[in-house]
Amino acid sequence: MHGILDSADTFLLRGNDSMGITLANFGYDVWIGNCRGNRYSRRHIFFDPSKDRIYWDFSFHEMGYYDLPALIDRILNETGSSSLTAIGHSQGNTVFYVLGSTRPEYNSKVSIMIALAPICFLQNTKYPVSIAIQNAPLLNALANRIGLTEVLGDKTTLRRILFKICSLPVLGYAICAFGLYFPLFGYDPAELEPDFFKDTASYFPSGSSWKSVGHYLQVGYRKEFALYDYGSQINLKVYNNSAPPAYDMSRVTMPVALLAGRNDHLSTIEDIDILRKRLSNIVSYFVVPRLLLNHVDHVWGRHMYVYLYPELFKLLSQYR
Repeated sequence: MHGILDSADTFLLRGNDSMGITLANFGYDVWIGNCRGNRYSRRHIFFDPSKDRIYWDFSFHEMGYYDLPALIDRILNETGSSSLTAIGHSQGNTVFYVLGSTRPEYNSKVSIMIALAPICFLQNTKYPVSIAIQNAPLLNALANRIGLTEVLGDKTTLRRILFKICSLPVLGYAICAFGLYFPLFGYDPAELEPDFFKDTASYFPSGSSWKSVGHYLQVGYRKEFALYDYGSQINLKVYNNSAPPAYDMSRVTMPVALLAGRNDHLSTIEDIDILRKRLSNIVSYFVVPRLLLNHVDHVWGRHMYVYLYPELFKLLSQYR
């Protein structure tokens, strides 16, 4: 499962060296999900994402509570297996914490959840995300005021501008990589070289809901992994409490392996340490030895086969 604003493409962009193709070449049955709201997951029985704002009334909570169980059931029904191995990058492991805590019957269906760049707690993120988190109430209020629903979808103006700029030879790398991506994710130009980075402009970002972005900002601001905060009055109607309830992490009993990077600006070692104290069944904690490993090197890195795949295959062989 991919991260926020991303898609299943992220596990294939490196071609034969990508995680998805590498696993398939080693004989694994690989299923790659798409979270609702990205370019591949916009269909709905009743609503048109381009016209109906109600379509975008979801965050990572709905992905973990509704979408992930449906995907797991589909895979297990198709394969006849009783459980599967999960690999999540960034938001792609957040949804499994939601799943395990709110739908505990699914814990037994996951033999191990391998969390790449684990995202759960966000009170120690680096600049500039830390500034956004400090101003989470203001940003969410502003988004509601202007009616912001979709973020960086293919047809949005900002996404089109980003594509034109980031796909430019040389200049696009200087502006987008050094001016935007590396400040957000962590500086590691050796792993995200110019030619590859230019190609990613066609695939990332892939869109999501503002509510999902805003939910993450709330998690960092409130320093609690909790359900979406609608404000005290609406919370009383939705949760029968003025504050949103925290996810009960003690109910996440699936085996979890945490793979972290020291240079990750979003999933920091400090926040992963908080997560480690909350989860009851951590079977492995691996800090990738590459000192410059950033948030997206786990899926885009040029040399994943050197610093990441050996640990990945070790876990896959232990938990089948």
